[in-house]
Amino acid sequence: MMNDRPTRQNDDAVYGIRAIMEAVRSGKQVDKVLVKQGLSGELASELFSLLKQRDIPMQYVPEQSLNKYGNRNHQGVIAMISPVEFHNLEFLLPTIFEQKGSPFLLILDGITDVRNFGAIVRTAECAGVDAIIIPTKGSAKIGSDAVKTSAGALHNVPICKVHSLKVAINFMKQSGLRVVSATEKANQTCYETDLTGPIALVMGSEDEGVSNDVLRLSDMLVAIPQYGQIGSLNVSVAAGVLTYEVVRQRIRLR
Repeated sequence: MMNDRPTRQNDDAVYGIRAIMEAVRSGKQVDKVLVKQGLSGELASELFSLLKQRDIPMQYVPEQSLNKYGNRNHQGVIAMISPVEFHNLEFLLPTIFEQKGSPFLLILDGITDVRNFGAIVRTAECAGVDAIIIPTKGSAKIGSDAVKTSAGALHNVPICKVHSLKVAINFMKQSGLRVVSATEKANQTCYETDLTGPIALVMGSEDEGVSNDVLRLSDMLVAIPQYGQIGSLNVSVAAGVLTYEVVRQRIRLR
């Protein structure tokens, strides 16, 4: 009988249908499951049902993409395991209000580069950000590389994965947070804007910025003044500037 208990090439992956089901049922933090296009069968259907039940995203890929992960008997599926625990925003936010009174959250909209993501998390941890919200799809992979780039900060800052940023933002606004998006489209700079009180700061991808849907939901838009010829900052640098402007304004009120 084939032995497909959890076998890993590294701490970031589990290979094989039964192995993945066992990992999910044992409470492993599964980031997503890569599935060979066209995979079918009774056992595969059982896996798909379990993933749907546990709200774990699947991504269909060509078999060649799976083979890049090494010469393993993956049976058409590879689960990417997260080294950090994900938090439920609806449970976490009331706790932050209760413990700190004025939450400071960071929303990352489309940040897919692992190095930028890790650098942002590191800055957020140093600045006392209470939680980071990322979408299930279109975010950097949270694996060992992200932990290393964050200098371990990923173990200290709660990460909330949400299926819809729009739904999450509406929840935050209803909970009393102002949502502030960083964008070059803003008419005022971060230094001219009141960033005190409960706040959720939104950073977008370097190529596209904050998505239009999120911009429309935002309470305020702010820009970082720039006087050079390049016209844009690295997103991790921009996140650092804005995050510490929030910190500066909070310190001023003490």
